[in-house]
Amino acid sequence: MKRITLLGSTGSIGMSTLDVVAQHPEEFSIVALAAGNNMERLAEQVKQFRPELVSVGSEKAAGELRERLGSAHRPEIVCGTAGLELAARHPDADFVMTAVVGSVGVAPTLAAIEAGKAIGLANKETLVSAGHLVMKAARERGVPIIPVDSEHSAVFQSLQGERREDVARIILTASGGSFRHLSREELAHVTVAEALNHPNWSMGAKITIDSASMMNKGFEVIEAHWLFDMPYEQIDCILHYESIIHSMVEYKDRAVMAQLGTPDMRVPIQYALSYPKRMPLMTEPLDLVKCGTLHFAPMDFDRYPLLQLAYECGKQGGTHPAVLNAANEVAVARFLQGEIGFLDIERIVRETCEIHQGISQPSLEEIMAADEWARNQALALSAR
Repeated sequence: MKRITLLGSTGSIGMSTLDVVAQHPEEFSIVALAAGNNMERLAEQVKQFRPELVSVGSEKAAGELRERLGSAHRPEIVCGTAGLELAARHPDADFVMTAVVGSVGVAPTLAAIEAGKAIGLANKETLVSAGHLVMKAARERGVPIIPVDSEHSAVFQSLQGERREDVARIILTASGGSFRHLSREELAHVTVAEALNHPNWSMGAKITIDSASMMNKGFEVIEAHWLFDMPYEQIDCILHYESIIHSMVEYKDRAVMAQLGTPDMRVPIQYALSYPKRMPLMTEPLDLVKCGTLHFAPMDFDRYPLLQLAYECGKQGGTHPAVLNAANEVAVARFLQGEIGFLDIERIVRETCEIHQGISQPSLEEIMAADEWARNQALALSAR
């Protein structure tokens, strides 16, 4: 039985992970859960999966969780960043699913790697902010990092049995997000509710906004660079409106391997948990006849300037991707709070990146300092 620590259990990926675990109780068990402040949902998860350790966002949340649990199963409860790292290092876990949102995932992922845990990576910001540190640590410890993002899982699956030196390019597919048929002029007036209405996927609020701005695809390009040791010049993006082909790998002989499936995150989640074997999953099977025509279009970098910016920051390397991510986190949060417009996200992120003085080979401390600087800069820019 695989014993799992799940970081980010109350979010979209976390809940889907627990659904997979519940479908296969003979294969998986939960030893630790970590969540932020949704104690109502977390309490139900604790009662069902009975972890040994639970990490929450604050002492206040810990008190609420104890009250909600009552006389039910009472695990050890820890909190804050230190609590996240304790959960990641739990001695009984052999697999850590990192599904927290944002750069907060960097430290616990590194802690899990240092403890020798296999990693299921659903937190793309970890590699965006600190890819050189994370991949170096994983190599040194001999720890596998199995991607959970649908696109990177598709690439990972399409690489099985192949030689990496035979790869010509990676092709990441993008749905285009909530506003894929709107002009730049129309984007100036969109609402938060409209932005959260993704045409294909059911995801958390931040990643849905990132999908609409194509920042999410930009992060995925940087993540693919680190996961698959691939130059940026060999990572392409195309629009694919139906989200049926999740990504592709083209080889030197022009053969193209692709992974197809319905847009259900439980598929890549279960593959990461069960790798290298496959198991049954209760989800809708792909019916290509029912799907009919699949549509593709070239990526429009003028329409999606944040994707172009992500390529540029990725190639610059150092602290630039961490600044890109931090500024975007602040800008998206301000948009979700109704304090700025949708196109202001682009302006704030671009201007923050333009004035950043990068460090080429940063330590974790320098990455965190750049992250903090970028957040403060983005906050100041969003107040304009």
